[in-house]
Amino acid sequence: MTPRSVQPQPCTDTDCKGQHKPRERIALAAALCSSRGAQLTKLRRQILELVWESGRSTGAYELIEALKRRDSRPVAPPTVYRALEFLMSQGLVSKIESLNAYVPCAHPERRQDCLFFVCDICKAAVEMEDRKIARQLSKDAAALGFRTEHQIVEIKGTCAGCITDVTP
Repeated sequence: MTPRSVQPQPCTDTDCKGQHKPRERIALAAALCSSRGAQLTKLRRQILELVWESGRSTGAYELIEALKRRDSRPVAPPTVYRALEFLMSQGLVSKIESLNAYVPCAHPERRQDCLFFVCDICKAAVEMEDRKIARQLSKDAAALGFRTEHQIVEIKGTCAGCITDVTP
């Protein structure tokens, strides 16, 4: 029996917390790339799947090791970095600069700037959309005569799960 295909559905919930199934988001990513005339190659798709499956921010070298385990053949770092650059250019993943790691974008169909809450302990990165903050940052930048291209805000701290784990 073959698995049912997943129909890509853009998220219409403006208060969504990004709790989507990876298969659904991968299908959406493929549909978005196709509609944009961009090619989601097998390797790019595999890397996107691995980033979604990890459940936390994932470094390029972790992806290289995971690809090696999955395909039993090595993949060169430049190849993975090029794939990650493509995924970022399409709004499918974001780079958490403070961790030098990547996370999937929960809403690539929206193409908007995000906030990430990054746990210092487990390295989880939770995406949040807040248009008020994005507008304020743009307003502040304009007041300084600064033109923004893309805004990614990282807030570091401890996630609820890690707080619970360390609380006696």
